[in-house]
Amino acid sequence: MATKYPLPKSHFRVDWGGTNIGFSEVTGLTVEHQVIEYREGSSPDFSMIKMPGLRKYNNITLKRGITQTDSDFFKWLNSSALNTIDRRDLTISLLNQAHEPVVVWKVKNAWPSKMDSGSLDAKSNDVAIESLELVNEGITVEFL
Repeated sequence: MATKYPLPKSHFRVDWGGTNIGFSEVTGLTVEHQVIEYREGSSPDFSMIKMPGLRKYNNITLKRGITQTDSDFFKWLNSSALNTIDRRDLTISLLNQAHEPVVVWKVKNAWPSKMDSGSLDAKSNDVAIESLELVNEGITVEFL
């Protein structure tokens, strides 16, 4: 009966090819088909038909707390130059209570396009969060 309950989204792991660090948020795991509208001239229907076109993959954003000794995000961003990109395959796993992967998103050929260190506020009690936006060339989903 326990398998009928939805999994909480708070227990996940990201393997990104860098040091083993935790992330507080992952967004952008979206795959969509672009729509092709077409009408043949001899069609008796005076409307378009819609067909699936190319797939489109959104940018993925990884967020984590800024730490004093870890600058892997910045190093990865700086490794990209004109025609030289450090592409990495990522694995994002939603985990069960036994810390085992249940749903796995595999991201193909990701590279950093933007890094945001967030805002600083002297009146705030929040943790400093940095985010890295990744461009990618494909996302597949596996249910284990």
